[in-house]
Amino acid sequence: MKNYLFIGLAVLAVGMTVTGCVSSGKYKKLEADKNQEITALQQEKTTLEYQKGALEKDVADLKDQVAALEQEKTTAEEKVQTTQEQKAAAEQQVGLLQRDKDTLIAAAQQQQTQYQRLVTGLANEVQKGELQVKQYKNMLTVELAEQIFFDSGRATLKPEGKKVLKKVGEALKGYDDKIIRVVGHTDNKPVTKSLQATFPSNWELSVARSTTVVRFLQTVGVPPQSMIAAGRGEYDPIAPNDTPEGRQKNRRIAIMLYDKKLVNEMTETMPEPPSQVQ
Repeated sequence: MKNYLFIGLAVLAVGMTVTGCVSSGKYKKLEADKNQEITALQQEKTTLEYQKGALEKDVADLKDQVAALEQEKTTAEEKVQTTQEQKAAAEQQVGLLQRDKDTLIAAAQQQQTQYQRLVTGLANEVQKGELQVKQYKNMLTVELAEQIFFDSGRATLKPEGKKVLKKVGEALKGYDDKIIRVVGHTDNKPVTKSLQATFPSNWELSVARSTTVVRFLQTVGVPPQSMIAAGRGEYDPIAPNDTPEGRQKNRRIAIMLYDKKLVNEMTETMPEPPSQVQ
C-alpha cells in the first residue's frame, strides 16, 4: 500500500513539474511576442512622429507659399490699379493733346483766312509795291515803304501815304482778336544836324513815325486800345546798310498783328515789378 502511495505521489510530482515547465515557456513566448510588438509600435511611433514633423514642415512651407502668393496677388492688383490709372492719365493726355491739336488747326485756319482777307483787301497796294503783307507762325505783318509815307528825316505823313494808310486801317478794323503793334525802322544814316533838335537820333525819329501812324489809324476807326507804337531805329535791319537799295529796305514801318490771347497770356506770366519803398 505504501508503495502504491509513493508511486502516486511521484507521478503527481512529475506531472506538476511538467505542467510548470510548459507554463513558463508559454509566458516567455508571450513576453517575447509582446516585446516584439512593443518594439514594432515604438518604431511605428517614431516613424509617425517623423512623418508628423515632415507634414508640419510641409504645412509651414505651404503657408509661406500661400503668403507669398497673397503678396504677389496684392502686388499684381496694385500694378493693375497703377496701369489703369496710367491708362486713364494717358487717355486724358491724349484728349488734351487732341484738343490742343484741334485748337491749333482751327487757329491756323483762322490765321490763313485772315491773311487771305488782308491780302485781298490790300491787293492793289501790294501790286503797286507800296506795301507787303507777310504771314508768320503767330503773326501777320504789313510792311510799308517809308518813302511813300514820310519825307527824309520827317515824321509827318505825306498825302499819298495817308491814302494808302487809310486803306490799311479799313482792312485792320475787323481784327478784334489782334494786338496791332506799329514799329518804325530807319537806316543807319544819322539824322541831319538841322533836325537833331527835334529828333536827336534815329531812335526818336522811328518812334515819332510809328506814333504818327498809330494816331492816323485811330482816326480811321482802329481801336486805340488794340495798338502799340514802338521804334527800333537802325537796330533791326533787314538788309545791309552799305548800299542805297539796302538802306531803302531798312527804312520802313512794320504793322504787326499778334493774337490778343497770346499777348495776354504772356503778360499774365510776367513777374510783378518790385514795390517801391516809400
